[in-house]
Amino acid sequence: MSNFHLSAQSREEAGKGSSRRLRRLEGLVPAIVYGGKNAPKSIKLAHKDLKRALEEQSFYSTVITLDIDGKEEPVILKALQRHPAKPLVFHADFQRASAGTVLKVNVPIHFLNESSCKGVKLQGGVIHHDSVEIEVSCSPKDLPEFIEVDLAEVELDQVIHMSDIEPPKGVTFIALSHDSDLPIVSIHKAKGASADPEPEADAATEGESEEEE
Repeated sequence: MSNFHLSAQSREEAGKGSSRRLRRLEGLVPAIVYGGKNAPKSIKLAHKDLKRALEEQSFYSTVITLDIDGKEEPVILKALQRHPAKPLVFHADFQRASAGTVLKVNVPIHFLNESSCKGVKLQGGVIHHDSVEIEVSCSPKDLPEFIEVDLAEVELDQVIHMSDIEPPKGVTFIALSHDSDLPIVSIHKAKGASADPEPEADAATEGESEEEE
């Protein structure tokens, strides 16, 4: 399990002008922490620290320790506002993840044995990823960093649905609780590929007589 720790300070200033000054002059990102029994709290944290953490895939599906003015609080990342063209974060939303909280998080899928998949290696298929993450519901202590899907024995024209995946202990797949069994991954022939190999031409053309003596 990855451990992420970020330091932040309370933020009293509000408005676009204040947020712009934080980003441009102080290298800080305005953010908010909400959820639980406490009121929402405006904070600010170092852009470089947040940007470094965002480079790790597990940061998006892990309980983060957020140190606000010296007081630690468990949170998860819920939303980001990014610059459309530059590697800049404009704003971040964090949800409190204290014990007893029920979290709803999009968890990434890790597909195992893609290169050795039976439908690819032996049957000439191509993997099509219908989903790359699954929305789950769980307590903070049960939150998985990722969901594994093993493709080793998946065959050509086979579709793996969400109901085919065993959720980790304490984790519920939200779509299934709404009777929506979404496709996750499938193996199909490459576009334009023939369903069956072309038969080799016979050594002698049918009907052609053998060479006369």
